[in-house]
Amino acid sequence: MRKIIANIIIGVSVITAISSCEKDKDDLNAADDLLGLGGDTWERTPIDNWLYDSLVRPHNIQVKYKWDQSEFDVDKTLVPPDESKIIPIWSMLRQAWIQPYVDVLGLPFFNKYSPKLFALSGDFSYNANGSITLGTAEGGRKIVLYGANHFLVRGMAGYTASRDSSFVKQFFLQTIHHEFGHILHQTIMYPIEFKRVNPGLFSGNNWINITDANARRDGFVTAYASSGYDDDFVETIAIMLIEGRAGFDALINRIPAGTSGNGTTQAQAQTYLRQKEALVVSYFRQAWNIDFYTLQARCRTALERFI
Repeated sequence: MRKIIANIIIGVSVITAISSCEKDKDDLNAADDLLGLGGDTWERTPIDNWLYDSLVRPHNIQVKYKWDQSEFDVDKTLVPPDESKIIPIWSMLRQAWIQPYVDVLGLPFFNKYSPKLFALSGDFSYNANGSITLGTAEGGRKIVLYGANHFLVRGMAGYTASRDSSFVKQFFLQTIHHEFGHILHQTIMYPIEFKRVNPGLFSGNNWINITDANARRDGFVTAYASSGYDDDFVETIAIMLIEGRAGFDALINRIPAGTSGNGTTQAQAQTYLRQKEALVVSYFRQAWNIDFYTLQARCRTALERFI
């Protein structure tokens, strides 16, 4: 850079230009202190040690809990996670998500398909249409989980069994099973027959105006399942895993008599959900050689033990 300047500028101008280059060089060196450019180092804490021993070493999974805005949408107002929630959240996920898959399919399977980076936000991501984003997945390698600061389990101040057990199921386990289901079906697609069960009843973006109870009257496990085929498939997986076989049976049996606003009868809705259950079980057996009911029982037992 100095040589080029010397060739085209002479006298005092050369001195000025060189001084300018030296200043720019100093500024670049100062950038080493910026986040992501050398300024994001810190002393390892007991949390970091626990995450390393529990997730990095056995599964090569990294959890980012120290705040990094680049991991999130810049147009959302979010807050960092409370560090006291990190180990409880991941103790639950290890027990009720990771371990059942490892027990049924082995460590190589889980380590091959599990996401390798998780980022945690303390609050939820609220959307303009009134919905709340609980989690997002990017290319099967990164998952963002929202709402960490709302996580409460037995022993934490403010814990109430009925409210917080439901919260753990819906906002964390349902989210993680949902996103992992996407990874699986994006690797091996689910059978086309799944899309033919109740195709005329999808609500698209209007799902936010539908309750889960009303969605079930049309044969969807949740309102979000009615938004599209792929989400219908992974929501079915998620609900089956967190509710267990008996809980899923009870969910179907609670569909009330009569017809939905779309004209679906109780018997039709129950039939749709049974057909979807059978296709999920068949998919896991044929695509992954998994006995889904064994996986389901392990997930449910682990969840009950935790909450």
